[in-house]
Amino acid sequence: MSRHDHFPRHDPARCGAARAAADALAEDRRAEDTCPGGLIAAMDALADAPPAAAIDALLPWLADIGWLRARLAAALTLIAADPFVRPPLRLVGGGDGPCGLVLAERGAIRLSLLLQPFTAGAADPATASFRAGAAAIRILAGGSARLRRHRIVGAAARPAFTAAGARCCESDPPQPPPKDTILRLDTAREAMTLVGASGDLLLLDLAVHPPSSLPVQTYDIASGRLVHVASARRDASFRQMALALLGAFGRRDAAPLFVEATRDDDFAARWSAMRQLVALDPAAARAPLAAMAAADPHPEVRAAASATLALYPSLCAAQDAHAPDDRPAADARI
Repeated sequence: MSRHDHFPRHDPARCGAARAAADALAEDRRAEDTCPGGLIAAMDALADAPPAAAIDALLPWLADIGWLRARLAAALTLIAADPFVRPPLRLVGGGDGPCGLVLAERGAIRLSLLLQPFTAGAADPATASFRAGAAAIRILAGGSARLRRHRIVGAAARPAFTAAGARCCESDPPQPPPKDTILRLDTAREAMTLVGASGDLLLLDLAVHPPSSLPVQTYDIASGRLVHVASARRDASFRQMALALLGAFGRRDAAPLFVEATRDDDFAARWSAMRQLVALDPAAARAPLAAMAAADPHPEVRAAASATLALYPSLCAAQDAHAPDDRPAADARI
């Protein structure tokens, strides 16, 4: 039986008291964070600062975590008074994978408490990801893990990213993490993974990732080769997830939304939308795919579109063979 089966939904007085207690704590947190010297106030003041400078200014919140202990203690006090109360903490992730709490977020700056539960026999990370920005990480519980650093060799600013021009990723041998040290990363060129853990991992993660034309790049650690590229913009990522959901549901009536997304400023978002549209409805994708092959500003997107266009006889034949009976489709909206 689920814990939620016992929720006191028929006890309005108890539910009201729980909501009032959570709201009061949330208001206390807002007042603390937005006052001069507070965490949110500090983040707001750094909205236009370079990522490394923002990290420098916010390091005190990683070095002294008394404020975090107090915040978690207040949340536990609420739960002790009523296990069904919802403390004002923003959860991310869940299930058997990584999860945690977003402690504060303003614009491109996010401070999170991240938990990686230990699973016996789980494989170590096989990939490392890089994106424009900076990060500072404090390991609060290391689970006896070793630290492995990764870096893109010879990474340098360039006018446009191409997979063909991507550098290799080099990885250092695993080493015991330095004690009581805050790890600093230029995340466009540096990454870290924790391997060989024998217990849960708990990290305090401060990240600054401003909007960038440089995509998120994922490398295979064993070979050092680039294996995946994705948009670094959060709005583009959300649209890609929404379009993927429409594609999974077979919503061919949503084709105009995919076509619109193929005009995105971000090349990775454009190609992601086109790939999904081709899989969903090759006929609807033919014209925008031809336009992309002829005139997309990114050379690799043009090449990929041209190669896909050459496959069209077989793609359309496969679609015709599996096409369902024609039925009116509901309106698709994102």
